Amino acid sequence: MSSDLGKKTEIQVKDLNLWYGDNHALHDVSINIPKNSVTALIGPSGCGKSTFLRCLNRMNDLIPSCRIEGDVHIDGENIYSKNIDVVDLRKRVGMVFQKPNPFPMSIYDNVSYGPKIHGAKKSDLDGIVEDALKSGALWKEVSDRLQSSALDLSGGQQQRLCIARTLAVKPEVILFDEPCSALDPLSTSKIEDLILELKKDYTIVIVTHNMQQAARVSDHTAFFLVGDMVEFGKTEQIFESPQEKSTEDYITGRFG
Repeated sequence: MSSDLGKKTEIQVKDLNLWYGDNHALHDVSINIPKNSVTALIGPSGCGKSTFLRCLNRMNDLIPSCRIEGDVHIDGENIYSKNIDVVDLRKRVGMVFQKPNPFPMSIYDNVSYGPKIHGAKKSDLDGIVEDALKSGALWKEVSDRLQSSALDLSGGQQQRLCIARTLAVKPEVILFDEPCSALDPLSTSKIEDLILELKKDYTIVIVTHNMQQAARVSDHTAFFLVGDMVEFGKTEQIFESPQEKSTEDYITGRFG
């Protein structure tokens, strides 16, 4: 299956609606997200970006008042099918949150935790941890202190540890929910470089309030407004010649 943006589609969303109780938070969202690319979700606070992101690994299932209609297919499989193992889904579709959330344990145990839960052999764990920390651009900084507490790392290091923890279980898709909003500019730059490197092997969807960040890291951008996906296209086109006036107004800072 190909998207209209030229790459094979990894995530196909059709007519997605979501309610929190009586609040209709997402309205008929349809989007084809290409494989091995970075798709940015932009829009003002409360417009549905993070809600949409959490639909892609069924994190919204944890909210009792939440109801969803529509289809979400990842690699051709309907993730809202009754036959889906949600634990396995969240292994395939990893998530990195706004604030770094390392477990209160060692750096090594943070990264090995997921593989152990999913049945990795003990003899394989050292290699898995090293590979994940290298992929997370953290190995050089922590290789000599793997048994130190993860909570002793700086904020930027903790976020890269959370990325390494996600990579350790070999996902297909990585969701980033404003991963740099709590970080300083240098740490932000390291995370952005890492995202550009990771897209060679993963499909990435990132929520960001930072227009410059969306322009720097993403191949495609979707603009959300009050629960609607207003516009979706190549990032260059969205930023330089948006089709919708509300997209242009947001990007140029007229509102939001």
